[in-house]
Amino acid sequence: MVIPPPVRPPRIIDFLKPYVLKMHFTNKYVSAQVIHTPTATVASSTSSQEKALRSSLGTTRDVAAAAKIGKILGERLLLKDIPAVSVHLKREQKYHGKVKAIVDSLRDAGIKLL
Repeated sequence: MVIPPPVRPPRIIDFLKPYVLKMHFTNKYVSAQVIHTPTATVASSTSSQEKALRSSLGTTRDVAAAAKIGKILGERLLLKDIPAVSVHLKREQKYHGKVKAIVDSLRDAGIKLL
């Protein structure tokens, strides 16, 4: 059974940022995904749990892995013609360490940050 995306009033959609970057960090893995806000679907995602990436990563949880995840996510976004995203940080996340590595590598890949 497929659940349809939530229907939002048109006036709210005018103020939503279309693509939002969300990051999740565990003690073992790093993952990031870009969500298309009006339809509430995942536009693109990358994780250090992917089998294709594990061989190229030394460890799956450090800052270097986060930078590699950001670079790959940036390439996937450019392939889907998504030129800009806005960054959503949780309350406990600061622009430091792994978060900074992902955001900077996205910027280096050519993605504009709103």
